[in-house]
Amino acid sequence: YKMVDPNAPVARRVLLSKVMLLVVAVFAALFASKRPADILELVSAAFSLAAAGFFPALVCGIFWKRATGLGATLGMFAGFGITLFYMARTLPGLRASLGFSAPQADALWWGIQPFSAGVFGVALGFAVIVVISLLTPRPSRRTEELVDFIRAPHSRP
Repeated sequence: YKMVDPNAPVARRVLLSKVMLLVVAVFAALFASKRPADILELVSAAFSLAAAGFFPALVCGIFWKRATGLGATLGMFAGFGITLFYMARTLPGLRASLGFSAPQADALWWGIQPFSAGVFGVALGFAVIVVISLLTPRPSRRTEELVDFIRAPHSRP
């Protein structure tokens, strides 16, 4: 609404947001109807990448007071990176677009399909977070108290 009419009343803003949501939904449905198999692969890949990048940092950040910001950041990059590398190495379309050569017979690690590559990223993410967090100074007492509060918000007086 800021580009169309910055002084628009609330009712007009709501109407504009509903219309834009409808337009986006129609385009998404049209796109999905053209190539449903590719959509499933893309959604699977997106969940795998998201899990590899965010899950270890979220779990360690909430349940392990010793986790550090640097550990979480490097763990996210490592998990996301190894998952993306594995997908780029094993997915035919992505491999060709990035210029990787044809895969060898042993391209799959332990038979894991490319869309399940998040298992590698999650494992590596946890490992990196633990190692880096143990090699860097402990978080401050204030940060540890915040983690306690996030885990049990009603336990504080």
